[in-house]
Amino acid sequence: MIGTIGTDFEAVTAPFRHELVVHCYRMLGSVHEAEDLAQETLIRAWKARDRYDEQRASVRTWLYRIATNVCLTALEGRARRPLPSGLGSASDDPGAPLVPDFEVPWLQPLPDTYLRQDQGDPVSRATARAGVRLALIAAMQLLPPRQRAVLVLRDVLEFSAAEVAAQLDTSAAAVNSALQRARAALAAASPRENALREPDDRSVRETVERYARAFESADVDTLVTLLTDDAVLEMPPVPLWYAGRVDYGRFIARVFTMRGTGWRMVPTSANGQPALVAYCPDETGVLRLHTLQVLTVSTQGIARTVVFQDPPVFAAFGPAPVLGPGH
Repeated sequence: MIGTIGTDFEAVTAPFRHELVVHCYRMLGSVHEAEDLAQETLIRAWKARDRYDEQRASVRTWLYRIATNVCLTALEGRARRPLPSGLGSASDDPGAPLVPDFEVPWLQPLPDTYLRQDQGDPVSRATARAGVRLALIAAMQLLPPRQRAVLVLRDVLEFSAAEVAAQLDTSAAAVNSALQRARAALAAASPRENALREPDDRSVRETVERYARAFESADVDTLVTLLTDDAVLEMPPVPLWYAGRVDYGRFIARVFTMRGTGWRMVPTSANGQPALVAYCPDETGVLRLHTLQVLTVSTQGIARTVVFQDPPVFAAFGPAPVLGPGH
């Protein structure tokens, strides 16, 4: 195997590249950093390829060990990446100034292109999506880096305690202890999975379509009926956020007052969730890229909308800067 991985390194490691990016994203909360760290992982693996021992670990396990330790090194002394709701209380002032804070290393969304689309098993697809949901990634940012690593490796990637212990140079008992602490810390912060709908659920598609049409029509009354009672709206890099149908609706009404009507909403997906790319008409009527809106849809309606208006996010998703005629 040593000769094979040395001779055909790219062929052997290529199937794992996207999942390594996703792994690094779960740890870091940034697509761009995840790309860099996945590349660093492959560079380190290339340099160590002659020392790879197939009797000790599969190629996948070996790469994850390298990636995890690359991430842990990168996280040393690093501030967590939050969403606005993780920094302070909700606002009840729909007219509050929209001042971005670029000093905060905000959590970024993950394009669904990084998730495997060839998984025929619906359960596998659902598990992959659940493991990168935006609220879950935000909650994981609250964990110390090693607890974060243990949680991802054990609960998301389903490595055994012994495998994780080998990857982190610790004992299985220490892994199990860290996992218990991580699960307990995450329980209060993560979304209730049984209340969330899968993005390909018909009711989810219909809800998102109705939300998009209401937004395009500047119909705030209909829009708020699609929300849960405690729906959250947040807008990184602006640290402002709102909670509840009333304040959510009041703020959206302000947006239409400020930016006018005639918007277009283009469906996409992010973090295994439905999303919309919003285009706003300029003074000449040209529809220009405005925001990426990631929606969390529960059994009661839209529970959270995270609105991103940040060039690095746009760069990761690659939406057209201008929407042409007929779209």
